[in-house]
Amino acid sequence: MEWSLFFFVKSALLGVGLAMDAFSVSLANGLNEPEMKKKKMCGAAGVFAFFQAAMPLIGWVCVHTVLRYLEAFEKLIPWIALALLLYIGGKMLWEGIKGGGEEVAAHRLGIAALLVQGVATSIDALSVGFAIAGYGLIMAVVCALIIAAVTFVISISGLEIGKRFGTRLSGRATVLGGMILIVIGIEIFISGIF
Repeated sequence: MEWSLFFFVKSALLGVGLAMDAFSVSLANGLNEPEMKKKKMCGAAGVFAFFQAAMPLIGWVCVHTVLRYLEAFEKLIPWIALALLLYIGGKMLWEGIKGGGEEVAAHRLGIAALLVQGVATSIDALSVGFAIAGYGLIMAVVCALIIAAVTFVISISGLEIGKRFGTRLSGRATVLGGMILIVIGIEIFISGIF
């Protein structure tokens, strides 16, 4: 593929498609922590953007080096995403039910949970490495950077929307956020299997 407007549009649309899971998880995070500061929001969106950019690049490298190993791993991707999101969502759901509507501030988003969410929502982007396999290294990196920028903006939007509704939902936001993560995990699993 050559440099063209189509390349940039295609990369941006790819970013939008890949960022939908990150948007949903960001929405859940905003619901869970409605008092989240802008610096933390940027950090959370940055983690999602990083993983959404890194996974296609890892896939691109694998296509150009160890394709036969990636094909075996690709079948595990839906299972890994399901397990990670069920764990985090189940934990949030349990804490929300167990807490009985206690103040949401007790359930802050930690770095470990954020990293797991970043991997879980972007692991399916490994297969994008196949879609961009025809690109040279520079084009693949530019495509990944466009995906990262789009993911960052969409994740910030999800966090902001979640924060606004999280303030209104009070203690029930943790339960709702957990349920959203579980549904996302199931959706990734089902779409990856079929």
